[in-house]
Amino acid sequence: MDQLKNCTLCPRNCGVDRTKTVGFCGATDKIKVARAALHFWEEPCISGRAGSGTVFFSGCNLACRYCQNYDISIGGFGKEISIERLGEIFLELQEQGAHNINLVTPTPYLPQIISAIDRVRSHMHIPFVANLGGYEKPEIIKALQGYIDIFLTDIKYKSSEFSKKYSLAPDYFEFAMAALCEMVSLCGAPKLDAEGMMQSGVIVRHLVLPGCRKDSIEILKSLKEQFGTESFILSLMSQYTPNGHLEDYPEINRKITTFEYHSVVDAALALGFDNAYVQDKSSAKLDYTPPFDLKGL
Repeated sequence: MDQLKNCTLCPRNCGVDRTKTVGFCGATDKIKVARAALHFWEEPCISGRAGSGTVFFSGCNLACRYCQNYDISIGGFGKEISIERLGEIFLELQEQGAHNINLVTPTPYLPQIISAIDRVRSHMHIPFVANLGGYEKPEIIKALQGYIDIFLTDIKYKSSEFSKKYSLAPDYFEFAMAALCEMVSLCGAPKLDAEGMMQSGVIVRHLVLPGCRKDSIEILKSLKEQFGTESFILSLMSQYTPNGHLEDYPEINRKITTFEYHSVVDAALALGFDNAYVQDKSSAKLDYTPPFDLKGL
């Protein structure tokens, strides 16, 4: 795992030796996971009826202040497991009937994940999903060819002011769009099976934030301009819920309003994103945050 001795897996390019210390993401050279179980709260083409076989990795290269998974992304909660055990978990989730293997915030552990997939590849017959925050390097995305079938990626901000303030990443939009371009190039247009389950392709998620609806609309315009409306599936989310750690960010320490969300949805429809997934406004609740209880480890 030489990549971990001078880690440049994400745009932060920390360059630290993770066998001795941690970078921005908080990860060492050991895999750390908070939960591995069937998950039913992703997009319908990912969760389906049986659930998505979701592995929640600890640590994150963004650590957004409002993250609904704060306890693992910033808090670092989780259990260290081996590469061998990770491969076993993939097989166990498949045996439980999972539609796919859903890797949540996998970027800090990609070398180990690739090794785990290599160990069990001949026994796997369901797609692998990379569930990403969007702050990725295109060359790292390209290196996932043959390992990842579906990219489920965020585009969180266009404004560098917002991305710096809430995620300490002023260059977020530049990297997120370049990475998305590589994802679309690798996967092509979305492909679903006869039951409506996604087998390959890209889903672009956008979580509408309080006070940021105009930025959301600018993101949609940029996506339409660069990719059209058929290269990926758009998913607009209304589930923003304050996480209890926003004392220094009072402007986002509230749920979004119906007007904020509907104005973004209306903009998406006006731009031609007719097949977008749209959450009901009532989705803004803590039910979307799974219990990080080390299940399945």
